[in-house]
Amino acid sequence: MLVMGILNVTPDSFADGGLHYDTDLATARGYEMVEEGVDIIDVGGESTRPGADRVSEQEEQARVLPVIRALAQSKVDISVDTMRASTARLAVEAGATIVNDVSGGAADADMFATVAQLGCKYTLMHWRGHSKDMNSLAVYGDVVADVIEEVTIQLDKALAAGIKRENIILDPGIGFAKDAEHNWEILNRIEEFVALGYPVLIGHSRKRFLGGDNPDDREAATVSVTQSLVGKGIWAVRVHGVKANVEVVKK
Repeated sequence: MLVMGILNVTPDSFADGGLHYDTDLATARGYEMVEEGVDIIDVGGESTRPGADRVSEQEEQARVLPVIRALAQSKVDISVDTMRASTARLAVEAGATIVNDVSGGAADADMFATVAQLGCKYTLMHWRGHSKDMNSLAVYGDVVADVIEEVTIQLDKALAAGIKRENIILDPGIGFAKDAEHNWEILNRIEEFVALGYPVLIGHSRKRFLGGDNPDDREAATVSVTQSLVGKGIWAVRVHGVKANVEVVKK
């Protein structure tokens, strides 16, 4: 199982907003992650926390592209966390090898065709709406069956657009339009996602369902969930605290 380190070049991300809101600070943190044993660094310039406002594509690109260019010289893969096809294209040109799209292609009609043309890896996440709306959309019958059904619809569109099957990674979208009980149900039945036959990415780090009022206080629970996923066929975990998660994954 790989460890993907989260690098938010934003002022308002829920767990680390503002900590790396500067090209030099973000780049330094990226290289610190490399020293801590990270496999992939996921660079994002737009917060997707519940209630967050969107930023312009120009602002998003100004935040992430210099950091990606700097980190592309490192020995790890660089992922760009974006819902915009234009940002995805520029990020890959700057050195990213993975496009991590939390909207699963639903936020930008050009995303699938762009990724197909780029020929890069693509993370397709389960998504029901933007940050302003997603909490009200957390209504399911059987959450695992519903998420798989909705992901499969986007998956079929991605394949039809020309994205190669071997380039697709699936993410069930922990915390996105899901209540705590939904998140735990997905984690407890994660083998049903693995059975779809695609690499699976899990992004549980420091999220509210882990308990506690402060995201920093959820690090131990994050590491515990990471440890519980070892040996279950998961491709990667996406986390803030790289070192502690690397230790439980690689031991």
